[in-house]
Amino acid sequence: MTYRSLLVLLDTGPLCAARTAFAIRTAQRLECHLVGLAPTGLLQLPASPAPLPTLVDFTMQAWDALREVAERSAQQFIDACRRAGLPSFEAVVDQADIAASLLRHARCSDLVLLSQPDPAGPEHRLLQQMVERVVLESARPTLMLPCAGRFEQAGRHVLVAWDDSREAARAVADALPLLQRAEQVQVVCWQEGNSADDAALGSRLDALRAWLLRHGVQAEVRVELTRTAIADAILSRAADLGADLLVMGAWGHARWTERLLGGATRGLLASMTLPVLLSH
Repeated sequence: MTYRSLLVLLDTGPLCAARTAFAIRTAQRLECHLVGLAPTGLLQLPASPAPLPTLVDFTMQAWDALREVAERSAQQFIDACRRAGLPSFEAVVDQADIAASLLRHARCSDLVLLSQPDPAGPEHRLLQQMVERVVLESARPTLMLPCAGRFEQAGRHVLVAWDDSREAARAVADALPLLQRAEQVQVVCWQEGNSADDAALGSRLDALRAWLLRHGVQAEVRVELTRTAIADAILSRAADLGADLLVMGAWGHARWTERLLGGATRGLLASMTLPVLLSH
């Protein structure tokens, strides 16, 4: 089992170059096709009314400017792939909303690569909303890169955050191509309280370990107690293990017409220190 096509977001942000370089290295390691997607984003019309001819001219010029920026990002991606000698790649310029474009193109890809929005960035809130929508609505898993630090690759030492949920099961299945290549895989289930004596949970973890073994993945499984927030416990254990990839389910819930990430997932994405593969 392997990934055959990766999808990476291209934009003008300061994290794009590092994200592109990571995507190229990953595509080389997995010997798969790489798609660079450069959405234009939607046009922001002026708030004050204007005469129709003026508004039409403004709209045409604004769309041309957005497309020019997207095409420049696409060309930079093409140049980077050529310099790296990547054998199979393509760049796509899409005149569409960023999240909608990612969700549509993800359906014909195996993995989507994004970056954690920089909390100090001017568009942090908008980018965070975009990332959350993609994570919760994408038909494919999302691999998130932290906004700080340098990451040459991900998947040698993997930590799986297991909560016995549908989302966690899907995340593990989606991560199989990476887990099968990993040198070390640890599956940890955190419980809050003073006792981890749960025979039923232990039995299900044993079943998970056996299922992974059938797929060629040797994993250690364990239950750990925590009195801290789950997100903090996960990141602490990842640091202790020297993990370079975290695999977890993205829990979410609906509130009126919007879908929101659960508290633990959102907390982890806000303070992530290593690449995280998420599935919902």
